[in-house]
Amino acid sequence: MDITVVALAFAAIFVVELPDKTFLATLVLSTKYRPFFVWLGVGAAFAVQTLIAVAVGGVATLLPATLIHVVAAVLFLAGAVLLLVEGRRHHGIASEEDASEFAEKAKDVRGFRQVLASFMVLFAAEWGDLSQLLSVSLVARYHEPASVFVGSWAALLTVSGLAVLLGRTLLRFIKLHVLHYLGALVCLVLGILTLVEVFA
Repeated sequence: MDITVVALAFAAIFVVELPDKTFLATLVLSTKYRPFFVWLGVGAAFAVQTLIAVAVGGVATLLPATLIHVVAAVLFLAGAVLLLVEGRRHHGIASEEDASEFAEKAKDVRGFRQVLASFMVLFAAEWGDLSQLLSVSLVARYHEPASVFVGSWAALLTVSGLAVLLGRTLLRFIKLHVLHYLGALVCLVLGILTLVEVFA
């Protein structure tokens, strides 16, 4: 376990996911279900998806090193562009409505079945999400699947925990477009560092 890679994965995924629909969807679900059950359900969904992303990244490491680094750099740079576009789209507008679709998908269930309902909603919605692509890229770049899994999952649990506990309060004080731009900067730096490593 490489603590540096854990910290890097945590930081990268955290800044990418905090302004993402993950945060907003968890916030909306926690208004319909018991917040702790929502957190358990989305946390389990994130665990499965992160495990799959890390496994894909591990398989990718079997490819030629130069190809892996070029693909990882492209994914990082594409992530930077996507986050920049999202930041511009969210600039000056309220974003909570973006997750209203998740309120409609939330079934009227009681008790522990709220965990399963939260799992299903987030599990279905998050495939191909930027955090998954970043996890794949981080594994391909650093060859530390366990470290990337721990850092990525911890970041996702933290983001969903913040949504459950402080969601509406945070949205009053934090501008989502600023977080998008910060995430774009992180992806840009990772992309450039990866390209430098390829051509150095």
